Amino acid sequence: MKLVWCALVAGAVLSAQTFSGGPAEDQAIQEAIKQGRLPGAVLLIGHNGQIVYRKAYGNRAEVPKVEAMTVDTIFDLASLTKVIATTSSLMKLFEQGKFRLNDRVTDYLPEFQGGKSDITIRQLFTHFSGLRPDVPLNPVWSSYETGMRLAYTDKPAGPPGLRFVYSDINFELLGELVHRLSGQMLSDYAKQQIYLPLGMKETTFQPPAAWIPRIAPTERLGKDGPPLRGVVHDPTARYMGGVAGHAGLFSTAADLSRFAQMMINGGELNGVRILSPLTIRKFTEPQSPPDQPILRGLGWDLDSPYSTNRGELFPIGSFGHTGFTGTSIWMDPATKSYVILLANSVHPTGRPSLVALRAKVATIAAAGLGVDSQGITVTGYNETAAGAGQRREINGRNGATRTGLDVLAAEKFKPSD
Repeated sequence: MKLVWCALVAGAVLSAQTFSGGPAEDQAIQEAIKQGRLPGAVLLIGHNGQIVYRKAYGNRAEVPKVEAMTVDTIFDLASLTKVIATTSSLMKLFEQGKFRLNDRVTDYLPEFQGGKSDITIRQLFTHFSGLRPDVPLNPVWSSYETGMRLAYTDKPAGPPGLRFVYSDINFELLGELVHRLSGQMLSDYAKQQIYLPLGMKETTFQPPAAWIPRIAPTERLGKDGPPLRGVVHDPTARYMGGVAGHAGLFSTAADLSRFAQMMINGGELNGVRILSPLTIRKFTEPQSPPDQPILRGLGWDLDSPYSTNRGELFPIGSFGHTGFTGTSIWMDPATKSYVILLANSVHPTGRPSLVALRAKVATIAAAGLGVDSQGITVTGYNETAAGAGQRREINGRNGATRTGLDVLAAEKFKPSD
């Protein structure tokens, strides 16, 4: 089966001839490069178990010398770490019964808020914890232990469950939860339980020196200093030594395609089962508080201000994430499709947003694949702390959300599955 996957990757150029959206994708990305939004990128699109388009654009390095982008370039994934490393690891631990979503964080991390917080694990996953976006970076500090101490003691900006605030602290805590539950650092657990079984041999925290020539550099430290290369761009993760729950992972488009195909397959790739289909469904259903318009799964983004990389044709029910360095991934199990766009848009300095480009790339991909977003419906279950719940239904045609009572009435109050 591994030979089959390798053949699919090797045959991507041939498959590209059948993907009608190729010229439009090329034009969109090349125009963004001309506008100075990114130095280069790698695009990989999958559909029905095959890679249908894979291409490198522009340059992966501009300073200290120009280097052309290649399809095997290794990228700093930034916040894709939250889902490819931390969430996937906790999905594995969740299905082993290691924790419950409505458990308090303090049940496992007693140092958190002096042991006196009602914040739940679910609220960390969905960014409804009330915690601030990040720990303080000044004065400069170092070590994983110091970073976690700051995460434990940072004062929340508001009560949990009321407002969506995208927070790296949430995933710094979840990364440490992997450590407490498994006895291994997140970097080791994810590699042994997720990446190596999937054949993701070029996905890791703290990449070795031998990889550096293929790593896309990110931002310069100082006006005329060398760019970061093989060292995580995110300052908090960098101060923590390169391993954190919110950032620090490096990977290639090919490796991420294996991960995406596993998720679309319901947790299995080439005969190797990583996760249960029920676990994947649970983590990619709406898990935000039922009165909130922002839809987040557990770690995964469904429909929020951050999900522009869904484009305008992939239906509600698909899911993905973005990363600050210019990386993004979006998957749609209903149409068995995924779009991976990897860039280093912070090289050699910060650039304009990639929001518009990500949306264009996803929309072109969906149109080229013939994705039908009409009438696709996903049903999620939003549990309360008391154990009761409210069903939520989202229609792929317009994204409208109905209350649990509306859904039950429409179904003539038939039992939930």
